[in-house]
Amino acid sequence: MSYFAAVLARTAVGWTAQELDLDSVETIDDIAEMVRDAADGARDVVLFVEEDDEYVGIVRVDNPDDEPRVFLSNAASAAEYDLAGILADGVLEEDTEDEDDPLGDAGVVADIGTSARELLALVRHEGTLPSDVITAVCEKAGCLEALEALRVP
Repeated sequence: MSYFAAVLARTAVGWTAQELDLDSVETIDDIAEMVRDAADGARDVVLFVEEDDEYVGIVRVDNPDDEPRVFLSNAASAAEYDLAGILADGVLEEDTEDEDDPLGDAGVVADIGTSARELLALVRHEGTLPSDVITAVCEKAGCLEALEALRVP
């Protein structure tokens, strides 16, 4: 199984991107701490995770004292993938819909250009891969160039 995890951070000079190694994380707090460390004072920070074209996870930790805001595109993936399970554990109870749908805060990227409605439409669209969802969100946020720089072999 392979995953892609990238933190995109908007600073005063623009977006930066950094790939993260999440192999050692055990909790959503571990993930949040890694994202905070990568943020380095940025005003907007987003972690995107996708694994085996099965799900996309989005985590926001914009303020040091805030709980992470989590979105997981496929609730069923939490049972199959350890990393998705950790993300699902970070979903607040009031954000849960039902087990076959996305979990979490669909408005997690609304302030950077993709509304909750648009995000849900993207993940529910037949044939849209998790990487396509990440690309669409990054394009609207203006950080696609930084993301694509990570994906270059």
